[in-house]
Amino acid sequence: MADDPGTLLDSDSEDELPVGWEERSTRDGRVYYANHSGKATQWQHPRTGKRKRIVGELPYGWTTGVDENDCQYFIDHVNKKTTYSDPRLAFAVEDNAERGEITQRFDAYSTCKSILLGRDLTGQYVIITGANSGIGFETARSLAIHGAHVVMACRNLKKANAAAKKIRDERPEANLEIEVMLLDLASFRSVQQFAENYKLREWPLNILILNAAVFGLPWQLTEDGIETTFQVNHLSHFYLFQLLKNVLLNSNNPRVTVVSSESHRFVNITGNNFNVGNLSPPKNEYWSMLAYNRSKLCNVLFALELHRRMCNHGIACNVLHPGNMIYTGLPKNWWLIWFVYMFVRPFTKTLSQGAATTVYCATARELDCVGGLYFNNCCRCVPSDESMNEGTAMELWEISERMIKESLSKHNL
Repeated sequence: MADDPGTLLDSDSEDELPVGWEERSTRDGRVYYANHSGKATQWQHPRTGKRKRIVGELPYGWTTGVDENDCQYFIDHVNKKTTYSDPRLAFAVEDNAERGEITQRFDAYSTCKSILLGRDLTGQYVIITGANSGIGFETARSLAIHGAHVVMACRNLKKANAAAKKIRDERPEANLEIEVMLLDLASFRSVQQFAENYKLREWPLNILILNAAVFGLPWQLTEDGIETTFQVNHLSHFYLFQLLKNVLLNSNNPRVTVVSSESHRFVNITGNNFNVGNLSPPKNEYWSMLAYNRSKLCNVLFALELHRRMCNHGIACNVLHPGNMIYTGLPKNWWLIWFVYMFVRPFTKTLSQGAATTVYCATARELDCVGGLYFNNCCRCVPSDESMNEGTAMELWEISERMIKESLSKHNL
């Protein structure tokens, strides 16, 4: 959009538009300004230079429509009026996304319900890995109840179908759109089959939530010959994105949301530590806690690099920490950690609070086309210096591609 200052000296009010200017909005809520005398448009307010964005749902009794020129209009059913002006324009907030600033609206006590209050996600197609229990289940439940078409990508179909039934039974009258599909992240063959099955359905993919993780596993190799924690928590998610990338690119406002952990701060993988032998170590060099922390660092590096590579193509990616020691099935493989989780359970987040940051990153309007950020407690914060090293992220990307290619070639996949 071109900038044209127009006539700026005919009002004492800073926010009042000059003569010949009109305030409008795009479908994704971004406010722009039309200069009728100069026949130009711009994102910045002609007086203040600020950018604005519309947030929140339409007032009671309002709906939208699209005319023959593909322009959005607004219908006031109460007063039986139609207008091309969004009724929320008067309450638009400053859009600081261009400067990397996100206004905090929620915190550690926020729940999925508060974040999605009034939201209608009908028409949004979502994949959630590891959705049959814990934070993944709560994420699937919350998005489905608000109208999204949710695909629960899980290894255990029996548990996943039971979880889906539990969600449907909560709102039997709503005919919730929930699908269960097999995805075993310990198998590249399974990742391939899942992606192919999804593509065969010819659905779009608006939100990809990479949530599944394992913790505290004893050393073991997957069928692809890779250490399990690294493959499940990072490498298969990396591969899944690659296989579904074109589906995301052909969908409206696609987002990728990666669930990591504050544990990413307690490890580094630069220098001599950064090689395939350390990412997927032999048995005598394996420690489950280190493997988990390393995989969570890989999550952050991957998410930030994904956004750098794909933001100009329309895919936004953010990464998050859901909360400390939330009681889920994650620590079940390590009895001592499980005991600690049980002990602190009354003092930690509920599942709805734990899933809130995931839901926020996946759906918040202020994050439309905004990515490359790390969130904790629904608030943007700074990840570790290690995770923001672009050189390390690029190297991890290349190593991940190479490991997958070599494994696929070895197993004739």
